[in-house]
Amino acid sequence: MQANFNRFSDSRLLGNESYGSAFQGTLPNGMVIMVKVFKLELEGAYKSFDVECDVLRNIRHRNLVKVRSSCSNGLNFKALVLEFMPNRSLDKWLYSNNQCLDILQRLNIMIDVASALKYLHHGTAT
Repeated sequence: MQANFNRFSDSRLLGNESYGSAFQGTLPNGMVIMVKVFKLELEGAYKSFDVECDVLRNIRHRNLVKVRSSCSNGLNFKALVLEFMPNRSLDKWLYSNNQCLDILQRLNIMIDVASALKYLHHGTAT
């Protein structure tokens, strides 16, 4: 299955992390996805890809993004294909001057994050 990623153009860039960049893409069936392309020239990027694949492959929790697939063509390209989160990152909601969350919304976010952390630590969803 081939996806349309517009060659990972800046117009599709969602954000940058220490080991990769995230882009929005669309599969032929219309599903919108996020693709994290690893910066393999950085020390630790190969290990980060392997660790993320191992950890995220088995995660099943409503508060954690789902991995749809991984891509690798040997040594010069590695990427994770993830479920797209249309409401952007939690960081944008908590620290934006344009977004305003009330105390109940913030409390619900804290509970959801705690639930996800419990799942990651103990392996059981609530």
